Amino acid sequence: MNPVITAATAADIAELRQLYYAVYGPHYPVALGTDPAEMALLMADPHSLWLVARCAATGALAASAAIHGEAGSRIARLEGIAVHPEHRSAGLAATLTEALCAEMLDTGRLDSVYATVRTVGSGPQRVVARNGFRPLGILPNAVDLRSRESLALYARHSPGVLDRRVPVTEVPAVLLPLLRTAGEALGIGYPQVRAAAGPLPAPAPRGAVEQLEMIEAPAFVRRRFRERFPGAEGWFYPLHTPNVLLTPEDGRFEVYAYLNRAGGYCSLLTAHPDPAAAAAHLEPVTRALARAGAGYVEALVPLAHQEALSAFLAQGFVAGALYPAMRADGDGFHDYAVLSRSSERIDFRGVAVEPPLQPYLDCYASAWASAHLPTPSEVAP
Repeated sequence: MNPVITAATAADIAELRQLYYAVYGPHYPVALGTDPAEMALLMADPHSLWLVARCAATGALAASAAIHGEAGSRIARLEGIAVHPEHRSAGLAATLTEALCAEMLDTGRLDSVYATVRTVGSGPQRVVARNGFRPLGILPNAVDLRSRESLALYARHSPGVLDRRVPVTEVPAVLLPLLRTAGEALGIGYPQVRAAAGPLPAPAPRGAVEQLEMIEAPAFVRRRFRERFPGAEGWFYPLHTPNVLLTPEDGRFEVYAYLNRAGGYCSLLTAHPDPAAAAAHLEPVTRALARAGAGYVEALVPLAHQEALSAFLAQGFVAGALYPAMRADGDGFHDYAVLSRSSERIDFRGVAVEPPLQPYLDCYASAWASAHLPTPSEVAP
């Protein structure tokens, strides 16, 4: 098949919605394929690019994919890859992915592009791998489609970006295997990194936060967020805007998060007056979000912020992925760890894992066991 590839326009929206329904059914939790207004906004966004492939003979819409960026950021997300069932095995996903990266990444407009890839089959992993994306880790139970699914995190960097990473000297000991795994997968090193001394911090005692109010008023939350954080200092979570706010009755801290009820997941973005204010109270925060339908809660933490990493690890979060050179800062780039916690049972038996991703799965399983299974000394005789 010799497809005709063009930029998506508003005239394509109706066909695109039919395409995503044919591929994902009624459970696709992303506005890109379901919400006409959001789809039109992405098509018109100068920081993003949406391409479609049509059959040259019939003009029928055969495939779609987009790179979603945002103002002020040099990182973007590859998303919405969909190939109509009648046109699979024709290489359309790879063709669209390469066309997108050629325009958005290879031209120097972006420093990196990442993708969260389904693991119900190995095909999506092969598609991104053939187009220069390399595995960064596993996100267990990350989304609820027809059932709970784990995703794989992949990324492709512009030439030279990985060579300009800001060095990190120490991290919590449990993260060292993840650093070694990422180093081998990406051909980068962490030779000077050592295990931080001392135990993880103790969580706040139960009852220290009696009740958390969760405010689900997206416009209000966005306004308050902009008031609290008028600049980019103190927060970084690309392509996520908070839509919920959690706070105790006395208001001594505020946690900002993005909650996707359709997908059953949540991203913790930041806290006011600073992340440390809420660090000891992640347990009630996570419970409140679980009651709201978030079976998966995720946080993106700078690898250099040992205190924040330790706080999340102390309250049951597990690092499943590492994103090197994720955020530009002056002439260098900072690495970030992706930590998550699931309130639902994690089951990897149905996961299809390509060989480059397998070391990350093994690393996560070991880290999860260390965090959640009792040691021999803790087991009663």
